[in-house]
Amino acid sequence: MGLLQELAAALRLMNDNYLCFCASLVETPSKRELVTLGCYLLHGYLQETGGAAGLTSRKMKGVLVLLLTVAFVQALERGRDYEKDKVCKELSDLGKDDFRSLSMVVYSRKFPSGTFEQVSQLVKEVVSLTEDCCAEGADPNCYDTRTSALSVKSCESDSLFPVHPGTAECCTKEGLEQKLCMAVLKHQPQEFPTYVEPTNDEICEAFRRDPKEFADQFTYEYSSNYGQAPLPLLVSYIKSYLSIVGSCCTSSSPTVCFLKEKLQIKHLSLLTTMSNRICSQHVAYGKEKSRLSHLIKLAQKARTAILGDVLPLAEDITNILSKCCESASEDCMAKELPEYTVKICDNLSRKNSEFEDCCQEKTPMDIFVCTYFMPAAQLPERPAVKLPTNKDVCDKENTRARDQFTFELSRTTHIPEVFLSKALETTLKSLGECCDSEDSTACFNTKGPLLKKQLSSFIEKGQEICADYSENTFTEYKKKLAERLRAKLSDGTPTELAELVDKRSDFASKCCSINSPPLYCNSEIDAEMKNAL
Repeated sequence: MGLLQELAAALRLMNDNYLCFCASLVETPSKRELVTLGCYLLHGYLQETGGAAGLTSRKMKGVLVLLLTVAFVQALERGRDYEKDKVCKELSDLGKDDFRSLSMVVYSRKFPSGTFEQVSQLVKEVVSLTEDCCAEGADPNCYDTRTSALSVKSCESDSLFPVHPGTAECCTKEGLEQKLCMAVLKHQPQEFPTYVEPTNDEICEAFRRDPKEFADQFTYEYSSNYGQAPLPLLVSYIKSYLSIVGSCCTSSSPTVCFLKEKLQIKHLSLLTTMSNRICSQHVAYGKEKSRLSHLIKLAQKARTAILGDVLPLAEDITNILSKCCESASEDCMAKELPEYTVKICDNLSRKNSEFEDCCQEKTPMDIFVCTYFMPAAQLPERPAVKLPTNKDVCDKENTRARDQFTFELSRTTHIPEVFLSKALETTLKSLGECCDSEDSTACFNTKGPLLKKQLSSFIEKGQEICADYSENTFTEYKKKLAERLRAKLSDGTPTELAELVDKRSDFASKCCSINSPPLYCNSEIDAEMKNAL
């Protein structure tokens, strides 16, 4: 059986124990390890597409991923030193200092919950083994041996390396399988960046005390907070920022220097932080949910638009993020976002005055930021939205009717996107279960009224929880919230009321805006809905 056939067979058999299946398909240990690697590379893709069955509806993309995997596996098969050669070339091209700096960015992104000391220790080990194993005359097995030892070291109870939630499971594996398991671990996006830039005086004081320590600390802080920005963009900003610090902290007038130099990289700074925001959501939702999320937001911002105005925009931004968030090109976002803003203005500037105002901004990036933070428009009077039919829901190849339902529901409700995405997913999933029943029409007729009632109830509760938030300052919102709760909790003590106001307002500040973070809010919404008065 050839390597291509082995991988294809592995895909057909793949389930929760995909690694066992893949490894069992081949006889020789070396080839078995390579097929296992191929399966690991496909694992992330399969998670997004809903398993091996999801490949059918994405045939072309599935074929592309398979071919890329085969190409990579064959490259590995041509020599055990493939990975080592690649890393050694990076060390040679970049030089030790830049290789170390890049490693600090990469591992700070990978382990955003790790401490500075933990990430620094890991970087030190990686740079050391790379230097040793890439040196002329090094043992041919050096790289494989040292990386295996590093993987084992990560599993020790007193390890100084960052801990990942999936580390324990990886540590139950051995050899190549353990290394590959460690390699594919990914932290959830950091949805609430905590980095606060120090004052110019504080920056220069730290820089003069120890320039290298300052550079490492800043790289760690910034990379762990904004790690979903494309890697080349993140590296470019960090490099530019550190260059400014080096110049301004040694100049005769640091304050004037910082003011001038930071203005020069304002666009790069904005592009980096905004890329982190939109890529975080894209990673959290996955491609299809991300597309629906953008559709919901656009429908709520431009309630007078038609589906044909907003659907292409939702699909365009989703494709841009799929292309750029993991791109190796530094200018991917810089090229794609300006073109996208032109389409926004072409499609929506005549639909409401806020889009028209945004499109008067000076730069494409300013236009994008303006439209991104635009709140939902006022809610017009519209008839109730009907659920899609069983034919619409069960036609998996045609999403138009489901998109139309999402669009219509979005522009007729005043509830944040994270609420609506959650409600829509539950509703459509429940309706979709009827597609596998013997009589889908009867199933729809039974489930439909109940689901519609549950959906309406969910939306009403969400609107009550987030009432007044987007239309008022935070102080005014808390005042109105206190008045509403006081009327409902007439028997409550002032202390109980104050605690509830603080709890509700904290939730609202995180989950009641149009761009609320999905991972955090998903679980918080469940808890808040149960406690809704």
